[in-house]
Amino acid sequence: MPSLKPTRIFIVDDHPLVREWLAALLRQQAGLTICGQAEDAATALAAMTKTPPDVAIVDISLKTGSGLDLIKDLQAVLPDVAVIVLSMHEEIFYAERALRAGARGYVMKRESTSQIIDAIRQVRDGRVYANPEVLGRLAERLVGRSAAARGTVEGLSDRELEVFRRLGRGEPTRQIASELHLSIKTVQAYNARIKEKLGLPSGAQLVREAVRWVEHENGNPVNP
Repeated sequence: MPSLKPTRIFIVDDHPLVREWLAALLRQQAGLTICGQAEDAATALAAMTKTPPDVAIVDISLKTGSGLDLIKDLQAVLPDVAVIVLSMHEEIFYAERALRAGARGYVMKRESTSQIIDAIRQVRDGRVYANPEVLGRLAERLVGRSAAARGTVEGLSDRELEVFRRLGRGEPTRQIASELHLSIKTVQAYNARIKEKLGLPSGAQLVREAVRWVEHENGNPVNP
């Protein structure tokens, strides 16, 4: 007999309007309840450690901290919490990283509300949720990904990708260090590794390539 206990959900997103919209949506659903919200990774982890939810809905792009790091931390300290990534970012590129970090679902913010609810119920029941096309393409990529990733942004580690993305958003090194809780020297070391992996000869070209990548990721035209 199924439990009548409501599914407790924690929302992590640095946009208040998104949190309010999602909380209002979920409160209308029978059997779901909101047990907390946070705008950054550190606050979210502290709150969930104190009162663990059943499901955490996490955005990858947080102003302070990293959504991917939060997923890994939750996997380490609260492995029973089912994490769903609700993101505006390209599914194929980020879904693999999110699932590898420990997430059990990946949903785009543009998806219908019914898909978000379906994702919650599936991960709550121990299944993995993603668009079927995404799951198929992910399987193909996992089979033959190693050589294709070299020399591309896909070959960056999760932390290198986060630094690269923030560079593309125009954040200076000091701000990146502060928001990711790193030293400036550590961020500089990441920059050097990213340049090496992408074959970029200078810091200026690194920043330019990062800006181009973020513009492409956001669906804006990219100048050659």
